[in-house]
Amino acid sequence: MIKPEEFELALRGLPWLRNVPEGMKQEFQQAAFFMRIPEGKDVFIEGDHVEAIALLVSGVVRVYKSGESGREITLYRFGNGESCILTANAILSGKDFPAIATVEKNAEAFMIPADAFREWIHKWTPWREFVFELLSQRLSTVMALIDQVAFRRMDVRLAKLLLERSKKTSSIKVTHQEIAAELGSSREVISRLLEDFAEEGLILMARGEIEVVDRDRLTARLED
Repeated sequence: MIKPEEFELALRGLPWLRNVPEGMKQEFQQAAFFMRIPEGKDVFIEGDHVEAIALLVSGVVRVYKSGESGREITLYRFGNGESCILTANAILSGKDFPAIATVEKNAEAFMIPADAFREWIHKWTPWREFVFELLSQRLSTVMALIDQVAFRRMDVRLAKLLLERSKKTSSIKVTHQEIAAELGSSREVISRLLEDFAEEGLILMARGEIEVVDRDRLTARLED
């Protein structure tokens, strides 16, 4: 059960909750519990039995797969007002969590127990709509990922990532290993490609930091 001030936080952070029937608001207050989850904490790891789903009102969670070689690939991230569709699927199917979900930025979340999740799917239309919209968004994200992995060269994917990360500031604090994990590649491959970009004058590199210095020419790489 959550406190009144926590429910106010839920209403601010979960827009769909504001207009649900009063009965569902009451059930939400009774069933949910509030958690603060620190950066670096695993919410779920592969093989975990899922007993609750997290609805984030702050922070970011990264969901990824890790292979036997230790290489990783990011499936998606979710943040404010969002949740994890793999968690929802695990609850509905009764199967274990199939990936790893790790907090990237300190998170606050309302946890909904699995029993309440399943009951609300049948009982409350706003909850069904929230879950189905989440499914639609994540399916699009994963399909785009498959397209990139299967059909695009790694240098093009790297250029796209650098452009996306440098929209607000040209300097990106990121390591070669973190980029490799994001793109499902090896650190050695990413380092070589970054060195090529640097030699072409597209970026400047420092320890733990990359600066995009020629966005136009880097953008042109996406069309090669």
